[in-house]
Amino acid sequence: MKLVHAWHGNARQRRDGTGSPRRARGASGWLAVAGAAAGLLFVAAASPGPTSTGQAVSGGAVRDDGAALYLQNCASCHGPQGQGGSGGPSLIDVGAAAADFFLSTGRMPLGAPNQPAVRQQPKFDAAQIQALVAHVASFGQGPPIPQVNGNGDVHRGLELYTANCAACHAATGAGNAVGGGFVAVGLGQATNRQIAEAMLVAPGVMPAFQFSDADRDAIIAYLGYLRSSSSPGGLPIGGVGPVAEGFVSVVLGLTALVLIARFVGRRSHAGEPDDPSP
Repeated sequence: MKLVHAWHGNARQRRDGTGSPRRARGASGWLAVAGAAAGLLFVAAASPGPTSTGQAVSGGAVRDDGAALYLQNCASCHGPQGQGGSGGPSLIDVGAAAADFFLSTGRMPLGAPNQPAVRQQPKFDAAQIQALVAHVASFGQGPPIPQVNGNGDVHRGLELYTANCAACHAATGAGNAVGGGFVAVGLGQATNRQIAEAMLVAPGVMPAFQFSDADRDAIIAYLGYLRSSSSPGGLPIGGVGPVAEGFVSVVLGLTALVLIARFVGRRSHAGEPDDPSP
């Protein structure tokens, strides 16, 4: 009888759901999910929206990223605080313009101390360069990145470029006029901002130019014209000037004359009789 009563009691519990361990576990699971959802809603309500404070934190995060990149890639030569050292010069007061120029053109960081700083593929992407520039700019009060206006006077730029730049960078902007292209480089790959930065930064042996914004934009507009215009004289041969063009002309001309002389000599001896002399 006890077994019968126990069986009936368990049956009632299964029907009304009051003694089922499976239902108890299911209820506990739903309560846990509801509690987690409530916690997420509370956190979302407590988090700040996109206010000016949030933007300031974002800028601070960029500088923090720049500080980490600087310690990993630059501090060994330029010092932890940009004070300079045996492997690199000081970065105090160089400003954002210098940092952006050397990083965006791939001239920095160097593979080894005292290695020539030449243009190559940048080592960092755009976001990393922005972070590094922000960190280096915090070392002092150097010039910021210039804002270039794309509507410069091309004719005025021709006059200024001829008077100040062509002696080193060649009349066509191809470089090679001084130092075989390592001192006065070609300007074909330089962006408008990099050209403006170079006028302020004075990389290598290049002097710093105190042009007004209008004159600076005029030079940049003229260089843009040189890059986009066709060569009216035919094949430009790199656009490096009359020396290279004359060299190519001499080589091609002499080669053509030698080939013509050999051809004429063979044709002139083709119908002649053999020499009868012993």
